[in-house]
Amino acid sequence: MDKISFPNLGLEFMVNKIAFSIFGIDIAWYAIIITFGIIVAMMISYRNAKAMKLDTNLFMDVFFYMIIFGIIGARIYYVVFNFDLYRDDLLSVFNLREGGIAIYGAIIFGALTVLIYTMVKKQKFLDYTDCIVPALAIAQAIGRWGNFVNQEAYGYETNSLFAMTIMENGKFVTVHPTFLYESVLNVVVFIILMIFFNKFRKNSGEVTYLYGIFYGIGRFFIEGMRTDSLYLGIFRISQIVSLILVIAGTVLFIYSRFYKKQIKNSPLS
Repeated sequence: MDKISFPNLGLEFMVNKIAFSIFGIDIAWYAIIITFGIIVAMMISYRNAKAMKLDTNLFMDVFFYMIIFGIIGARIYYVVFNFDLYRDDLLSVFNLREGGIAIYGAIIFGALTVLIYTMVKKQKFLDYTDCIVPALAIAQAIGRWGNFVNQEAYGYETNSLFAMTIMENGKFVTVHPTFLYESVLNVVVFIILMIFFNKFRKNSGEVTYLYGIFYGIGRFFIEGMRTDSLYLGIFRISQIVSLILVIAGTVLFIYSRFYKKQIKNSPLS
């Protein structure tokens, strides 16, 4: 059991990374939390697809493939930018039980899976992603609590109101709980996207673009606090990807909301 506390809030928790064992195999809380997030995401995505009158059979097929390739992508992304950890033992790349996944890898590979599937099945890619991204946000919010159990994805030392005390290298340190910051960020993003999806969406892709904008902005600043970032040279990879999401999302949202409207109302439409 590990002790995790929030001293300035007067909170203290005793946490065990292992939930239970089956036939000698340990089942980690992290895996249970991630699985729960996926189930919640599936239910919300299905609800959104039904509201949009999409073919739910096709939609759930691609959701299944997206999960599989998203997990693979999350691992590939992490390994590529941490290859020195695996260079001398390439088989350890396949040992997911030791940890090492990255959400942006899951998003990139998941999006590519949906893109290929919708092209093959002649469906609208952006309608599918508009149904998925709100669910993705809440799944991320849930999944970050796996980081809490594992005492990972935290930031620099601080004595702020939400400071978290954990054991690091045999001593207690008080750090930014960046997992908590991102979980709260994703709950807010989820609420905004669901409201927009139900009341204000006009064109395909608008919910997807807003996800890129809001999540990208929040992740950019939270990533700057973390001590475990993946780097490309002197730059944090996640901050680079976040900037790309924000810029692309902003340009595409403006185009969708205003330029498309102008085309529709023009004499040439």
